[in-house]
Amino acid sequence: MHAKAPLTPEGRRRLCERIEAGWTIAGAADSMGISRQTAHKWWHRYKELGELGLVDRSSRPRHCPRRLDAKLERRVVAMRRRHKVAASRLTERTGLGASTLQRVFARNGVARLKDLDPVTAEPIRRIETCRAGELVHMDIKKIAKIPPGGGWRVNGRARRVDRRGTIGYAYVHSAVDAFSRLAYSEVHANEQAVTVMGFWQRATAFFSSYGIDIERVLTDNGSCYRNKAFRRMLVESAIVHTYIRPYRPQTNGKVERFNRTLREEWAYARAYRSEASRTRALDAWLHTYNHHRHHTAIGGPPVVRLNNVSGYNS
Repeated sequence: MHAKAPLTPEGRRRLCERIEAGWTIAGAADSMGISRQTAHKWWHRYKELGELGLVDRSSRPRHCPRRLDAKLERRVVAMRRRHKVAASRLTERTGLGASTLQRVFARNGVARLKDLDPVTAEPIRRIETCRAGELVHMDIKKIAKIPPGGGWRVNGRARRVDRRGTIGYAYVHSAVDAFSRLAYSEVHANEQAVTVMGFWQRATAFFSSYGIDIERVLTDNGSCYRNKAFRRMLVESAIVHTYIRPYRPQTNGKVERFNRTLREEWAYARAYRSEASRTRALDAWLHTYNHHRHHTAIGGPPVVRLNNVSGYNS
């Protein structure tokens, strides 16, 4: 219903009440600023169905004689999922036009290839939450450490690298609130359970500072997350711990996407001359991510979804 519509369901009810009270249909129509024919329509529907007749009906036709046969439609959708190609590339195989195929794909939730799971070709079902703290995604991202003096981004690829001694990896532990996308990260030397437990305590304190009480946490099946001490700590805090299906990181997609952003905009965004300088830059980047960086899915930075945050634009 458009903004200037003269009749809403409530207005239709008032129209019918006036006619019931003895008004003529023409007089009631004139008082509501509508035509006599429109008033007749709603009056007859009201007499037939009561107030249920005052609700807008679907404009979908009762019969679609030119719609594709259901068996053919299922076969076309199966081809889309199996071959993962555009509608224009299936026209010769199916004998149908690209526009027809696209309408079939839209009806069955496979209109866009990027919305299909790359492994199963099933439509991606995204986890939706309605409040902050309802679900927190947690994960660990392993990145190569920067050697003293900088890596190839500083010194160039032509410099000979001595591979006899490895500098190892840094482990970025992250937790992301599914509703607000508020994120907290720390860099550690390992991914052991004791490190995860310490990180989780500081992460919960961070979220609490924004007024977020965590109800559930989602992780992968790593041994550090299956540690009994860590699980007991969650139980004592009345936090439900859920694991993703094995080999399905898409389930933990919000923190996986955050890891990609972390990699592109912090870890490898510029040429750091040491691992320590990159680690020091993490806090400033996190502040920018949480308070200033626009997040397309929520229409602004994460703090726009947290009404109890004061001074988040600072």
